[in-house]
Amino acid sequence: MKRSMHSSPSHIREPLNPKKRKSADFANDDNSQPPWRTTNSRSSLQDRITYPSPEKRASLDDSPPRSSKFQKEANKRKRRFETEYKAFRSPSPPPPSSGPITGTCEVLEKKYLRLTAPPVPSKVRPERVLRQTLDLLKKKWKRESNYSYICDQFKSMRQDLTVQHLKNDFTVSVYEIHARIALEKGDIGEYNQCQTQLRSLYALGLKGNPIEFKAYRILYFIHTANRTGLNDTMADLTAAEKEEKPIKHALEVRSSLALGNYHKFFQLYLDTPNMGAYLMDMFVVRERLAALCNICRAYKPDVKLRFITEELGFESDADAAQFIIDHQGQHLLEDRTDYIAFLTGKAGSLFEGARSAAFRKVDIKGQI
Repeated sequence: MKRSMHSSPSHIREPLNPKKRKSADFANDDNSQPPWRTTNSRSSLQDRITYPSPEKRASLDDSPPRSSKFQKEANKRKRRFETEYKAFRSPSPPPPSSGPITGTCEVLEKKYLRLTAPPVPSKVRPERVLRQTLDLLKKKWKRESNYSYICDQFKSMRQDLTVQHLKNDFTVSVYEIHARIALEKGDIGEYNQCQTQLRSLYALGLKGNPIEFKAYRILYFIHTANRTGLNDTMADLTAAEKEEKPIKHALEVRSSLALGNYHKFFQLYLDTPNMGAYLMDMFVVRERLAALCNICRAYKPDVKLRFITEELGFESDADAAQFIIDHQGQHLLEDRTDYIAFLTGKAGSLFEGARSAAFRKVDIKGQI
C-alpha cells in the first residue's frame, strides 16, 4: 500500500539549505566531511615532499656562498687598491694643540692678520719682543699720530698675547694704552674690545688702572642708555671706589641727568678727569639739545647768546652760534646793538624735533 503524501512530518526529510552556516558545535564532526575527502587513500602534497635530514641541513648552512667570476675579480682589485693606498699615503699630521705656544719671531712691527689656522711660533713675538714693540709704538704715536697704523699694530700685539695665553701686568698696559688711543680717535668698537678684556684682567688681581676704566664704563653706559649695565656696574662698586675722583665724577654725571640738572651736568663736562671727556663728547650734543628745549620753554621771548654759551658748556659764543646754525636755527639769531640774541620764543618746535631725533638712536659698536 502506497504511503500518502500527507504522512506525518516526522517521516519527511527536509532538504539542506546550502546558505545556512553550520554551528560551531559541529565543526569537527567527521560525518560532516564530504565522501571524497574521507575516501581518498592517496597522500597529500605535503606528505609527498622530501626534506633533508637535520645533519644534511646543517652542512648546507655552513657551506660558503658561491661567488661568480666577476665578484672574485672585484674583490681582488679592492685588495690591491687598499695595499697600494697604504703604501703611498702620506702620514696624517698630528692634531694641532689648543694650548699656549711660545713665539720665536724677532720682528718688532707686524701687520695684523686674522687667524685662519693654528698659530705658528715663528710668526708670533714673545713677550720680550712685544715690550720693545710697545715702546716703539708709543714713540710713533706721539710723533706721527697715524691711528690706522697704530690700531693695526696694537691688534697684532693683542693677538700675539692671546695665542701665548699671556695675562700679566704687561698685558694690562697694552690693552689700557690701546683703549685710550681708541677713545681719543672715537673708535668705540676697539675701545669696547679692550674694555671687555681689561675687566677680566682686573678680576685676576693684576696691576693697572681699574678706577679709571670703571669710570669710563659708567660714562659709556650713560651714552648707550643701558640702564641694566649701569645698575650692574654701580652695584659692583665698593664704598672706597665711590670716593675715588673719576668714579665720583661719573656718578655725579649720572645723577645730574637723572634729575634734569643740565647746569650741573655741563659744569661736570668742563671738569672731566682723565679721558672721560672723550666719552662725554659722544652724548653731549643730545644733552645740549634737551637743555636748549628747557631753556626755550622757561625763557621767552629771547636770551643773550652768551647765556647759552655759559649754560651749555661751550668754549665761546662762536661755538654756541655754530651749534644753533648746525640745527637749522640761523634765523633764530638776531644781532642787537651790544649783543646777539637767541629767539627762544620761536625755537621751541625746531629744537624739540632735533632732541627727539637725537635720543631716538644710539650707535653701539662692539657692545661691552
